[in-house]
Amino acid sequence: MPLDPNLRIYLDGLAAMNVPPISALSPQMAREAIAAQLATAQIKEPVARVEDRRIPGPAGEIPIRVYTPAGSGPFPLLVFFHGGGWVICNLETHDGLCRSLANGSGCVVVSVDYRLAPEHKFPAAVEDCYAATCWVAEHAAELNGDAQRLAVGGDSAGGNLTAVVTHLARERGGPPLVFQLLIYPATDFTAETPSRRENGQGYSLTLADMLWFANHYLNSPDEARNPLVSPMLREDLRGLPPALVITAEYDPLRDEGELYGERLREAGVPVTIHRYEGMIHGFLTPPIPLTQTQEAIAECCQALRRAFGLEAAS
Repeated sequence: MPLDPNLRIYLDGLAAMNVPPISALSPQMAREAIAAQLATAQIKEPVARVEDRRIPGPAGEIPIRVYTPAGSGPFPLLVFFHGGGWVICNLETHDGLCRSLANGSGCVVVSVDYRLAPEHKFPAAVEDCYAATCWVAEHAAELNGDAQRLAVGGDSAGGNLTAVVTHLARERGGPPLVFQLLIYPATDFTAETPSRRENGQGYSLTLADMLWFANHYLNSPDEARNPLVSPMLREDLRGLPPALVITAEYDPLRDEGELYGERLREAGVPVTIHRYEGMIHGFLTPPIPLTQTQEAIAECCQALRRAFGLEAAS
């Protein structure tokens, strides 16, 4: 279907103002720009309790933000990894989304402020995200959570880190995970897909931006073939947790997200793949209000509730 008309107006406005793309900025400038944009665009629901903490990590403390919904618990747990190409974004940029996930799914959401590139290149983010997941499992009771109902999730780069953490949890003997939430994930740095060719310019996230992110994240181009960078390249995907894969029609990452979902399905993993028509990359944390944003968040929450046993499957 055509690009959502509200997004068309927004993108045309950016073009008319000659707003520089991320690829033309320094990492710090890009961080400041996205923070300013999302500061005014986010819908922040009240949550029963929000707490900032610091937990042990492989290279020092990792900041986390814990969102606890109303109720008595113990609650299921979602460890959330924000997007931003491993370079930009933080706890604040995804605060609104995490609040909505906590309220809508009835789970404790633990948002992880992993180390960013280029100051901390691969595998720093991977190490932090896996360490945070292990910490949450070990300290579930302290969070009024249930370690037997533990999920991981994230958007974009965070979706990439989510997939990678599920691989590490399988290979390292835990922690057990009941679900993975993959929101327009980057799954293959080596991909040459139709969606990259069709949507690589003019729809917010560009191929030039993606190269900019990759160059900051990776130590060398050869690392693109490492399965901890490109989870699509992992040969065996059996035994991974059930997944919801959300993609956007006008996203250069669309095809690799859907292909990864299909590979999970072929490996016997229960998977739902939902493409949101007319949408662009980042539509769950949009710069303008979108009806589809709330629809997608509701789908994420429903999938989490089912995975946690809070809602019967239809």
